[in-house]
Amino acid sequence: MAAGPLTAGGRQRSLADLRAKSRPRHDPERLTTHLRAVHDAVAQIEARIAAAGPIATRSGFWTAVRRAALLHDAGKIAEGFQRQVEPGGAVWGERHEVLSLAYLDLLAPAAGWSSAERLLIGTLVASHHRALHAASSLGGGKPALSRVYNERTKWEEAFSATSGPDGTVVQVPRYLHQQFLAWLSGFLAVDPPPAGREDPPLAHRASWELTDVLDAWRDPVKPHTGLLAVLAQGALTLADHAGSAHERLQTHMPLLPDYLERLPYPAHQHQREAGTTLGHLVLVAPTGSGKTEAGLAWAARQADTMPGQPRVVWTLPYRASLNAIRRRFEKGLAPAPGERTADIGLLHGAVARTLLYEAVEEDCGPDTATRPVPDKGDAGKARARANAMRLFAQRVRVATPYQLLSAAIAGPSHSSVLLEQANCLFVMDELHAYEPEILGRVCAAARLWEQLGSRFAVLSATLAPQLLDLIGESVEQHVTLHKAPPGTAPVRHRLVLDEWPIDAPDSVTRLGEWLGEGHSVLAVVNTVDTAQKLFTTLADEVRAARPDDPQAALLLHSRFKNRDRDAIERRLLRRHPERREGEAESRGGLVVATQAVEVSLTLDFDRGAVENAPVEAVAQRAGRVNRRGLHPHGPVEFRVHRGSGFRPYEQGAVEAAWEALKALGAEGADGLGEQDIDRLLALAYDTEWGQKWLERARDARDAFTAEFLTFTDPFHDRTEHAKALSERFDTAEVLLRDDLDEYRRLVSGRHGDPLLASGLLIPLRYGQLNTYNAELDRRLGVFLIDGDYDPVLGLRPPPDQETIL
Repeated sequence: MAAGPLTAGGRQRSLADLRAKSRPRHDPERLTTHLRAVHDAVAQIEARIAAAGPIATRSGFWTAVRRAALLHDAGKIAEGFQRQVEPGGAVWGERHEVLSLAYLDLLAPAAGWSSAERLLIGTLVASHHRALHAASSLGGGKPALSRVYNERTKWEEAFSATSGPDGTVVQVPRYLHQQFLAWLSGFLAVDPPPAGREDPPLAHRASWELTDVLDAWRDPVKPHTGLLAVLAQGALTLADHAGSAHERLQTHMPLLPDYLERLPYPAHQHQREAGTTLGHLVLVAPTGSGKTEAGLAWAARQADTMPGQPRVVWTLPYRASLNAIRRRFEKGLAPAPGERTADIGLLHGAVARTLLYEAVEEDCGPDTATRPVPDKGDAGKARARANAMRLFAQRVRVATPYQLLSAAIAGPSHSSVLLEQANCLFVMDELHAYEPEILGRVCAAARLWEQLGSRFAVLSATLAPQLLDLIGESVEQHVTLHKAPPGTAPVRHRLVLDEWPIDAPDSVTRLGEWLGEGHSVLAVVNTVDTAQKLFTTLADEVRAARPDDPQAALLLHSRFKNRDRDAIERRLLRRHPERREGEAESRGGLVVATQAVEVSLTLDFDRGAVENAPVEAVAQRAGRVNRRGLHPHGPVEFRVHRGSGFRPYEQGAVEAAWEALKALGAEGADGLGEQDIDRLLALAYDTEWGQKWLERARDARDAFTAEFLTFTDPFHDRTEHAKALSERFDTAEVLLRDDLDEYRRLVSGRHGDPLLASGLLIPLRYGQLNTYNAELDRRLGVFLIDGDYDPVLGLRPPPDQETIL
C-alpha cells in the first residue's frame, strides 16, 4: 500500500505545509517563502553588479538567474525531503535539485523560454550544491551529480514511488504537484501546463533535463562561455545565501563622493591627481605622505562612473595586517545612518572557506566520507549561511589577494566570490611586498578583474620600473602613473651601513645605548626566530628602566594568533604614534619586529636598526623611523646591518640590495630620500637578478591564468584547486591543538562568532608545517599543530623540533 503524504500531525500535506528548512524550529520556513526570498535576492545582486564585464554580452542574464532562483529548490516538494526536515526525520538520500529539473521541463515550453535560456537555467538549478562532473584527477569533494545519477539510476524508485519499511512512498502526489505547479505558473505569469494522465512522470522529466545539462558541460567550452556560466552560478548561490540567511546586501557606501574635500588638511598634489584619475592607477608616494587617502580618493572618483553599486576592496600583502587597516577605515569612513562606525567587511581565509563550504552543504543524503566540513544539522547550516554573508554584505572590504583568488576554486562554494569581483574597485596597497611568482599571480588577477568590469589602483612608496612594466602589459586598458613630486617628504634619515649582524654583541650594545639616551628604537629583522631572540635579550633591561610603562618593550611578527597580533598592534599604535609638529620630548621604548611592521601601521620612532633585505623592504622599514621628518634633531640615524643570511627572501634580492646601498654611499649619498630610493631600485633591478625576476613574474602570471583563471570546464569539480592555490601562495592558517575545542565552538556553535574564531589562527608558510607536526583537519579546513605559544613571544617550535633545528 502506498503511504500518503501526511504531516507530523497526521493530516494530509498541503502546499502551505511544504518546508524548505527545518528552522526556525517553531515554524520552519515554507518552500514557497524560500523560493520567493531567493528570487527577490537576485534583484539586490543585480543592483550591485549590473551589466558589468561579460554579463553585458549575455542578454537576459539576470532574468535567467531569477528564473533559476524560483526553481532551484522545487524538488524539495518530494515526500522524502519533507519527512527529512521533520524533527527526527530520516535522511532521504536523493538530490532535490535533480527533481527540481522536472519543473523546468514542465514550465519552459509554457513560458516560451529559448533553448539557450532553458539550458542555463537547468545548469544553475543542477549545480547550486554540487559539481556536475568529477575532476579529471583523483580527489575532489562531494560526488559529482554525473556519478550519482547515470545509466544505473532507478529513476522511478528515486523520485516517483520509493519502497520502504512502511510501504511505498509516493514522492510527489498528483494533487500536491498540481497545487505547486499552479503556484509556480502564477509567479511566472504563465498558464499552468495542461494536466493529463499520460504525462511523463516527474522522474523521467528530471532525467531528460539532467542528461541535457550534463552533456552540455561534459567537454571544454570557450573561456568566455565558461566565465559567464560561473558568474551566473555565483549569482544564484549568492542569492541562495542571502535568501536563506534573510540578509540584505548593504547599499550604503561608507566612502563618500566628496571624500577628498573632507580631509582635515589641504590635499597634497598626488592626492588630488589620484582623485581626478579615471581608470586604472599606479601611485608612487613616500611613506607618511597620505597614500591611503589618495587611494580612497581614487576609489571615490570611480564610483560615480561605474554601473550598479560598485564595491571597494582594499588588498594588503599580509593577512596579519588586515585588522589594522579595517580599524582605520571604521573610524575614518562614513557610517550608515544610525550607526556609530562604518561597517567594513573582513573575514580571514580559513574561516571564510569553511563557511562557504558549509553554506552549500544542504545535502539530501549522507556523504560523510567526502564532506570537507562536519554536518552540523540545519541549525549549524543556517548559522553558516548567515555568517558567510559577511563576505558579501558590506560595500567596503579588506582582504589579501590570496583570499580573493580563492574564487578560482569556483563551483557552488566559491563562484559567488568570483561574481563579487565584478564591478569592483580594487586598491592594491604595498604591491612591492610580493615575491615575483606571487606578484605575477596578482597581475593575473588584475587581468581577470578588468575582464569583469572592475578597476584597480596600485599604491606603493617603492615601485621598480620593471614592476610598472609588468602591470601595464598585464591589462588591456591604459594605466595612469602618478608620482608624488620631489620634496613631498623631507630628508628624514642619516643612512649608516654596518657589516656586523644586528644581534652581534656590539650591535646589541648600540641598541641599548640608544634606549639609554631616551630614544624610541625600532629593530626590524628578517626572521621570527631572530626577532624572538633579540627581543628576549633586550626586553628585561628596557622594562627595568621604565617600570611604569607596560608597553616599554613590544614584539611584533606574523607568528601570533590573530587576536594577540591585533592587541599588539593596538598597543603599538597607542605607544608609538606619528610625532606631531613641535613635539620635542623623548619617547623611549623598544619595538622588535619582522616585515610585519612594514604595512598599514602608522608608527614613528627616533632610531632604526634593520637587517638588510630587498630594497623595497628596507625603504618601508625606514618609513617607520622619523616618519614625517618632525624629529626635533632633524634627520636621525637609520642603520642597515648586512647580516649573515637572507631568509625568508631570495638571496639574489638581498645581495642586490646590499650592493645598491654600497653604490649609493659611494656616490656620496648619506641619507635615504625619495630620489635615493629610486636610485636604489634602479641599481638593484638593473642586474642579472632583476632580469630573471621579471621573467619569473611573467611566467607565473601566464601559468596562473592558464591553470586557475580559465574556466573552460566550469562545472567540473575544482575543489582540488583549493590546496594547489594555498601551495602557490605558500600560505596556511594553523591552529594549536589546544585551541581546537574553542575554535569549533566559535566557528559554528550556537553562540559562536567566526571573526572570533579567526582570532585563534596563526599564519604560517607551507614549508614550515613539518616543523610544527602539522596535520590537516579536513572537516575544518585548517592545519592542527604542536608548538610552544606565549602571547608576548608568539609561536615557537615544539621542544623536540627546536632541538633538531
